[in-house]
Amino acid sequence: MAIAHIATTSELTASSASKRQAMTDEEIAALRYASPRAVTHHEPRTADAIMRELAASGTPSGLAAFEARIARELGKPAAAYFPTGTMAQQIALRVWCDRARNANVAFHPTSRLELHEQKAYSMLHGLRALHVGTSTRLMTVADIKAIVDPLGALLIELPQRELGAILPRWNDLVRMTDAARGTGAKLHLDGTRLWHAAPYYARTHAEIAELFDSAYVGFDTGLDAVAGGVLVGDCDFIAEARVWQQRHGGCLASLGLLALAAERGFDRHVGKMAAYRDRAREISDAFAKIEGLVPNVPQTSTFHVFMRGDRERLESLAHAYARDTGTFVFGRLAATVVPGIQKWEFVVGEATMALEVDEIVDAVRAVMELPRRDGARVSKGRTSRSKRTPTRNVLARALD
Repeated sequence: MAIAHIATTSELTASSASKRQAMTDEEIAALRYASPRAVTHHEPRTADAIMRELAASGTPSGLAAFEARIARELGKPAAAYFPTGTMAQQIALRVWCDRARNANVAFHPTSRLELHEQKAYSMLHGLRALHVGTSTRLMTVADIKAIVDPLGALLIELPQRELGAILPRWNDLVRMTDAARGTGAKLHLDGTRLWHAAPYYARTHAEIAELFDSAYVGFDTGLDAVAGGVLVGDCDFIAEARVWQQRHGGCLASLGLLALAAERGFDRHVGKMAAYRDRAREISDAFAKIEGLVPNVPQTSTFHVFMRGDRERLESLAHAYARDTGTFVFGRLAATVVPGIQKWEFVVGEATMALEVDEIVDAVRAVMELPRRDGARVSKGRTSRSKRTPTRNVLARALD
């Protein structure tokens, strides 16, 4: 599965990227579907394609049985499948806060509840958010002990996606949950990517979930399902959550089909998370040798890569590279607080595992308009040698 020659592609991408306008999200998604190869995630498939595959493979255990299976996996008495994590986690916090008669909830400043849900916890449920810690590092025991106001619930995300899918050490996590219980607050685990975290801790999912009163686990983030996830907790908690699920319009007739796809993804991918994490470490090590890249050290199958260059140009080059070679590198980069430094969330999946690390490196070097690994660069039809400059230390210092 060879990737197209880097030098030729560099010429093509440079010219075509300069002529095209920025692509829309819909156009990027279409380009990803049209690309035979990709360096991140799983191979993309439409919901219709997944459902056709499920119909052909027969019916697994069914919705209630799958909920019971995930409850056992996480060591909790009961579980309910929700069509979205947004719905499930707002409901979890609402139930705990109603019971405590305290609308204060606490979570990390980069929680998706704060960044990606339009403050629905407040607008829909009247909950008040207290941020714990700072946006540039993980929550700590000291941060929890510094909380002054009484809490109805505390949410902890494992892993912390916006920080590069990183995790606290196990002993630190235990001390954090102990400190939180000392406040009288109920503990909820945002385990949207919990399946990715278990290899780091070398513990079962139930051992991790045991530290929390309730937990949400996702199936459409890394497990190649269509949508949704499972909320677990004690029987009374789940019974109350189901009432709120109905109030939210979340008792869909299609939940059984969503659970069917989730079970298929669970069976296919959860057992591979350690291998995905190991491949992420190999790729990170290789990226660290590329001029202009500073990767995180992966703790899970997801990690951040900081890339030097103009964001729009890099995106245009990546899109042109996909069109020219059939290999999709990335669709969007995120700006950082450091001018000229962009962030790429790299997620290892089956598409990644289908490529050699060297092929991935070559693709990234091409998008960044760097020489091939043998040092050759083609520019305006001429082949020359390009001497690398020691920019990585400068870049790393800029990111400190």
